[in-house]
This record gives sequence, C-alpha cells and structure tokens, in this order.
Amino acid sequence: MRAMRLLLLCLLVAAAQIASAQTYPTKPVRLLAPYPPGGPVDAIARILAQHLSLGQNVVVENRSGAGGSLGAEVVARSAPDGYTMLIGNTGPMTVNPVLRKDLPYDPKRDFAPVSWLTSSQMVLMVHPSLPVRSVKEVVALARANPGAVNYGSAGIGNLTHLGMELFQSMAKVKMNHIPYKGVAPAYVDLMSGQIAVMFGNVSGPLAYIRAGRLRAIAVTSSKPSPVLPGVPKLEDSYPGFNLVTWMGIFLPGGTPEAIRSRLQGEFIRTLQVKEVNERLVALGNDVIAGSGADLAALLDRELTLYAKIIKSAGIKAQ
Repeated sequence: MRAMRLLLLCLLVAAAQIASAQTYPTKPVRLLAPYPPGGPVDAIARILAQHLSLGQNVVVENRSGAGGSLGAEVVARSAPDGYTMLIGNTGPMTVNPVLRKDLPYDPKRDFAPVSWLTSSQMVLMVHPSLPVRSVKEVVALARANPGAVNYGSAGIGNLTHLGMELFQSMAKVKMNHIPYKGVAPAYVDLMSGQIAVMFGNVSGPLAYIRAGRLRAIAVTSSKPSPVLPGVPKLEDSYPGFNLVTWMGIFLPGGTPEAIRSRLQGEFIRTLQVKEVNERLVALGNDVIAGSGADLAALLDRELTLYAKIIKSAGIKAQ
C-alpha cells in the first residue's frame, strides 16, 4: 500500500510539472546578467530579451559583484520554475568555481544548462608606441626584459589574466602582472602607455583598435576574426592556443525538462533571427545557437582547462 501511495504521489508531481510546463510562462521572466549595465554580457542579454517570443516579457536584471558569481548565486538559489534565468559566461561558471573554493554554488550541480549562445575571440593588444607588430616580436621584447614588461588584466583570475599566464607558459617568458578592478581602467592605462600589453575580449577594445589607439597583435581562436581581418591567429605561433569567451543560458538545477526544452528551442530560434544574428556578429561574436548538452560539454572542458592553468601558474584568489 505504501509503495502504491508513493507511486501515486510521483505521478501527481509529474502531472503537475507537465501541466505547469504547458502553461509556462504565465508572468514575466527574469534574465539575470551578472555584470553591470553596458558591458558585452548585458548587451547580448538585452538583444535577446527584445526578440524572445514567450508570450510574456523577459526582463533583464543586472546583479553584478564577485566577478559574476553574485548573480549566478541568485539564480542557483531561485525556484526551479523557469522564471529566473542566468546569462552566464566563463567567469562565474568555469573560472571562479576552480579559483574560489568558497563559492556557494556548484556550476554543474546547481544549474540546468539551456543553450550555448555565443563565443568570442580574445585579442592580444599593445600600445601603438611599443615597437612590436607580431607575436614573435612581443616574445622577443619579453625575453630581452625579463619581468619588466607590464601587462594588465581585469583582475586576479579573470580570463584576461589566465590568457596571459597561458601565453607566458607556452612562450617561456615572464612579464609583470598589473591587475585592475575591471577591464575599463586597464584599457585606459593600456591606451596611455602605463602598461604595455594585454589580452581583451574582441568586442571590448574593437573601437580603440579601429581608431589606432591600440594595436592588435593576434586573436586567440582557431579561425580568423571577422571583425579584425588580417590579424593573425596566436595558434599560428603556438599551436593549441585556443582561448575564447562564451555566453550561455542557465536555469536553476531541477527545473522541469519540459520548461528547459521550451526555452532551449526559443533561444536557438531567436539566435537565428537575421537582425539578432547580425547585431551579435557586429559586436565580435560567433553565434553558436547550441543545445543545453553542448553547453554542459563546454563546462566540462573549460573546468579542466582552467584548473590546469590556475594550478600551473599558482594563482590564488584575492
């Protein structure tokens, strides 16, 4: 009798979930961007929110702090009902979980991947006054001045930091790290010549590069950049150097599969809308339009990659 009651309870719960998914959504949906307004994550979130067809408004909410982890925590602790989503990226989902052992969430246990949205190359840049125009010349400069060439980053453990650590390891050089509280002040000092070299997401410094205020040396993915034509790939000099940023949609863990499937299909459809696709590409993104399974596999690969870089470089959270 007890087994029958348990089975009946399970059937009732399943039926309730199916009914909820069939009527979902019945109220506005929150899309949390875990960074301040105006940045690339916020920009993509707002482009998508304008074009999603869920029958309800999708409201972008910025919850910045702790390198993106504050917003991620909000979503991890939200009800698994499809009304709170995260537009997550490398920092809170694959770097911070390796770098910080005190995070209040686990990227695999506490989230349900929905769709891999985009990827974006990084670019190795220098101040235009620096007498280097190639990866080979950057390496030669660093070797001639061991520990004296300053490079900037958006902070300890940021991808702009990890990218340079990987580059130094592969090139067997040592430069001096100047961490900043965010990427904007680092760009300011790079353009003023206070620091010599830096990695950045292509979309961020693109206008500065086009204006001649920064010089692009190489991009970090396995194919040329559509927005920086003629700039070589870093892997041409160091095979295997493939480092990209990405964005994806996550729900709280335990969200019913029917809701996850509905949202996955809607995000993939929206990414294929001509206007949306063109706007994202113009910002320096490759549109992936991948599934939740694709996003889960990406998490697995990157958690392994960044654990290796962080351990090798001896990076500690601050």
